[in-house]
Amino acid sequence: MINVLVVEDDLVAADAHRLYVERVDGFAVAGVVHTAGEARRALGRLDVDLLLLDQYLPDGNGLDLCRSLRAAGHLVDVIMVTSARDLALVRAAVSSGVVQYLLKPFTFATLRDKLERYARFRRGVDRAAEADQTDVDHLFATLRGTEGARLPKGMSGPTLDAVAAALRQSGAGLSAGATGDTLGMSRVTARRYLEYLADHGLAVRQPQYGQVGRPELRYQWATP
Repeated sequence: MINVLVVEDDLVAADAHRLYVERVDGFAVAGVVHTAGEARRALGRLDVDLLLLDQYLPDGNGLDLCRSLRAAGHLVDVIMVTSARDLALVRAAVSSGVVQYLLKPFTFATLRDKLERYARFRRGVDRAAEADQTDVDHLFATLRGTEGARLPKGMSGPTLDAVAAALRQSGAGLSAGATGDTLGMSRVTARRYLEYLADHGLAVRQPQYGQVGRPELRYQWATP
């Protein structure tokens, strides 16, 4: 379970963010606070893995809080939440250790996507004792999304996104044949994209037995 501390000064927004986080499998809300000072005190007494951190707070700003936490040796991860679209702020957020940047207003689906990518990133880091350049690239591509990964020759980002969306919406999972039928592509092509998603931790393979011959593989969207 990944424990999240929501830091948001607007009471209505803070409650909405809490409800959003609680709806994502694998995540729990460790607490909700409304100022930078409260966040520091909460981090001293709660088990927190991730901050969902608003930039503008009554007693400071999120970036200053990030910097002070890093200076104190506190390596909690941060998803920055802000209405600011200043690219200089984005650059400063990256240099302060922010792993994701979320612009207000946002939907539940957008936050869920960020959280699920973060969870897959953590799983990849936790299970790898060491990594080569390809592994590192894949881990950071997980945070950025499928569009950030360097795809093999013959594969396209839009098609990969379409396959990922179909798989995510399927609930019970899809076979390569069913994916191909849904998206109007060959079974072989669908399997290639499904295997890519599985190899990168975005999908899980599930053999289906009970028929004559080799078991058919079904693919299901990976949950945190």
